[in-house]
Amino acid sequence: MTSLPPPTHVSPHPLPHVERAGQGFPVLLLHGWGASSQLFRAVMSALSAEHDVIALDFPGFGATPPPPEPWSVGDYAAWLRDVMDSLGVRQADVIGHSFGGRVAIKLAATWPDRVRRLVLTDSAGILPRRTWRYHMRVRLFKGMRWLAQSALTPGPCRRWASGWVARQGSSDYHQASGVVRATLVRVVNEDLQGLLPAIQAPTLLIWGERDEDTPVSDAKLMERLIPDAGLVIFEGAGHFAYLEQVGRFCHIVLTFFKGGK
Repeated sequence: MTSLPPPTHVSPHPLPHVERAGQGFPVLLLHGWGASSQLFRAVMSALSAEHDVIALDFPGFGATPPPPEPWSVGDYAAWLRDVMDSLGVRQADVIGHSFGGRVAIKLAATWPDRVRRLVLTDSAGILPRRTWRYHMRVRLFKGMRWLAQSALTPGPCRRWASGWVARQGSSDYHQASGVVRATLVRVVNEDLQGLLPAIQAPTLLIWGERDEDTPVSDAKLMERLIPDAGLVIFEGAGHFAYLEQVGRFCHIVLTFFKGGK
C-alpha cells in the first residue's frame, strides 16, 4: 500500500491525498462524512489481491484540504472525475459509504461511462420525509436565531437564545466549521432520489439491519429505483456494516465484481 504524491498531468483542486495498492481493474473507495480513507484499510487490503484499489480523502477530510467554497454533491463528483483523470483511470468499480455513496450516485448518474459496477453501503442520498414537527422545529430555530442576533433583544435573553441555538444541530454539524460546515448544510439537503433511475451500472446495496442514520427503508427505495440493483442486509449491523462484518463484505463485493450479484 503506497501513499501517492499529488497528480501532475491533471490538477484537481484541492489536490487529493490518495492511497493505492494492488493490480487489476481499478476500484475506488469513497469514505463517509467526517471520516477518511483510513477506515477502508481492511477493505483495501482484501481487495488489492485482485484489484488496483484506490482510496482517497475527500476535500475537507483526512489529508485533503477543504474546498475553496461550500460545495454541492455535484462539485464533489466533478472533483472525483478529475481525480480519476489525474490517476489515469478511465473507468472503475466504485464503493461508496454514507456520504461517499452520495458522491458515487452523482458520478454514476452523471457520467455513467466512468462506473462499471457500483457498491453502495449504508449510503446517504434519500432526503427524509419532512413532517409538520420538522417544519415547526425549523420555525422555532429561525425565531431563536433572530432573538440571538437582534440588537432589540435584551442582553440576558440574547445570551440565552445564543446558547440555545448553539446546542442545536447534529454532531457532524458541531464538529465541522467554516466552509466544511456550510458544505454539510448543502449536501444533506440534496435529495438524489431522482438520479437513481439514471444509474446504468449494475449496483449492489449492502446495508446494516440496524442502521439508524440511513435506514434500510432507504436501501429498499434505492433497490426499486436503480434499474439493475440487488440488496444484501447484514443482520445486527449498524451504519458501518462494511467494518462490522468486513470479511463477509469483501467476499460479497469480490464476487459481485467478478460478475455475480
